[in-house]
Amino acid sequence: CIPMEEERVGKDQLIFSRSFATPVTTAADMGQVMSVYAQQASARLAKHGLQAKVLTAFAGTSHFNQDNISYPSVCVPLPMPTADPVLLHKAANSLCERIYEGVKYVRAGIMVTDLRPTGNQSPLELFENPHEERGIGQLMESVSKKYGRGSIGLGSAGLRGGPDWSMKRDMLSPRYTTHWDELLLVKAS
Repeated sequence: CIPMEEERVGKDQLIFSRSFATPVTTAADMGQVMSVYAQQASARLAKHGLQAKVLTAFAGTSHFNQDNISYPSVCVPLPMPTADPVLLHKAANSLCERIYEGVKYVRAGIMVTDLRPTGNQSPLELFENPHEERGIGQLMESVSKKYGRGSIGLGSAGLRGGPDWSMKRDMLSPRYTTHWDELLLVKAS
């Protein structure tokens, strides 16, 4: 007899991955991508009350371009479980060393694994994260709550204006049930 599996209580991993509107061809642009994605992963971790111990960053070229195939990835074990945007940003940017200049990357992402509830650290993890001590992550979270998503960011991810690589949103479905400004208006005459 096979025992019935209980429902899982928490998440095993969080993935933030997108395709680009225009290909990313430089390590500097990929650094901006990784910075944005790391901060969004940090916000998701905080929202779910989790911390990650491992971060994997990856990128990829188009499946249709058989001439320049490249799928770099890097798996970075973090020194302690964290949701700190500064630490995640630094870990994600280690992917930039593996980016080949001139290759057209059309997709990238970040995956955080070995998730643990916030505040559930083992006694062996004695080292404090200096950024968490200063409250940079909490400051960024409070500014984002007050002024909206994208109002603050680390490095080039904090720049205003949409980058060329940002996701295409031309074919986005209407969100009638969740956004008042997209609600259909019907006029009876």
